[in-house]
Amino acid sequence: MRGTGQTDRIVIIGGGISGLSSAFYVLRQARESGRQVQVTIVEEAPQLGGKIDTLHKEGFVIEKGPDSFLARKRAIVDLAVDLGIEQELTAQNPNGRKSYILRGGKLHPMPQGLMLGVPTDLDGLESTELITEGAKQRVLQDLELAAQEGSDDESVGHFLERRLGKEAVQLLAEPLLAGIYAGDLYKLSLRATFPQFRDAELRHGSLIRGMQESRKASVAAAAGNDLPEHVRGSMFLTFRNGLSALVEALEQALPAVDLKLGVKAAAVRRLPQKGGNAAYEVELDTGEKLEADAVNVTVQAFGAAELLRPLMDVSELEAVRYVSVANVVLAFDKASFGLQFDGSGFVIPRVEGRQITACTWTSTKWTHTSPEDKVLFRCYLGRSGAEEVVELDDEQLIALVRREVKEIMGVNTEPQFAEITRLRHSMPQYPVGHVENMARLRKRAAEQLPGVWITGAAFDGVGLPDCIRQGKEAASAILDSLQ
Repeated sequence: MRGTGQTDRIVIIGGGISGLSSAFYVLRQARESGRQVQVTIVEEAPQLGGKIDTLHKEGFVIEKGPDSFLARKRAIVDLAVDLGIEQELTAQNPNGRKSYILRGGKLHPMPQGLMLGVPTDLDGLESTELITEGAKQRVLQDLELAAQEGSDDESVGHFLERRLGKEAVQLLAEPLLAGIYAGDLYKLSLRATFPQFRDAELRHGSLIRGMQESRKASVAAAAGNDLPEHVRGSMFLTFRNGLSALVEALEQALPAVDLKLGVKAAAVRRLPQKGGNAAYEVELDTGEKLEADAVNVTVQAFGAAELLRPLMDVSELEAVRYVSVANVVLAFDKASFGLQFDGSGFVIPRVEGRQITACTWTSTKWTHTSPEDKVLFRCYLGRSGAEEVVELDDEQLIALVRREVKEIMGVNTEPQFAEITRLRHSMPQYPVGHVENMARLRKRAAEQLPGVWITGAAFDGVGLPDCIRQGKEAASAILDSLQ
């Protein structure tokens, strides 16, 4: 047991949203329980925030990384409340919720009731021109198909194909779901990415019926009284000054944290046991050495593997590969733009053979992002098996995007400016068996490296709320282990 009044030294490797939320909740919980802690964050980049990166330029609010989050995933809303910035939350434009799918070079309205690529409104399915009549009949077979027996994990693609058919996967599900992970649905773990699909099959005997119930629950959650009143009813939320507002609020809330920015954790070593706890030393690439009673590794899986490989088997971390993506933001003067958007944007199935994977009509979806006389949209590029586009030079990338948006939307206008963001090795791909792999890894870490935690987007959800939830859970586990 640790001595009364002893200060717990906690080093968090990684200053993204997982690491920041972990630090915030460690300090908060320690304060509430009268514990003394000393927290250090080591971040290789010169600033905090990880993939969150908001650019304010010429009156525009431009997200270079993620741009929003699901309202029903409450960890991020709860954090905003804890930070006192919940009034900064903003809802999606109710007039900009219509979305499109590109098919045959033409933008088709997304079928009414499509939820995570699964049709929940049968009238909407019947009326869509996105898939053939034969494919519609194959989708409806889901209502009669028996649930598959067994408990083995499978890929998202194989699951959806056996429930809904191949054409529905290619034209309805793949452009929506693969976009979340920039991945190949036939390689992504169902249990790790969309476990609600298998749960729907088992509980309701049909994916469609199960997702119909899930849709009702999602609508109720978005309208719930536990959300700030001004954002109720919106499925997606963000902050009016950009997601970086969350990072800034966290940084302001962590004045006692020792920030090591622009330096890399080069090694983690085990020290002789002290006071009933295993102690560690984190060596930085500057040569500085930090002693720690607990270490929380929140960097990408390959970075965590590099640090922990000398101490334990990290084969499960090495199985998580990453995909590189890019986005190109284009800003226009509305008077010369000549087009009006009636929705939030469109997604593109892989079978269309385009380099662009999706396009968000940002100034329509989020009205706070653009002056009233301007237009802003963002195009996404790169996915599993097609990452080379990310490495085109700036001129080539902008030319490619402008060519494709001209062909798809008829945009001929010269942009006011363009902003390119390359997110190399940024999208973790959860392989089949990922949940079991991570459970095995964490069990081994608990046995061999007590006091070391591994958390973040590579483990249990890539969205911002998932990372915040994991950071908060790690904070509780760390403090419990140091009792």
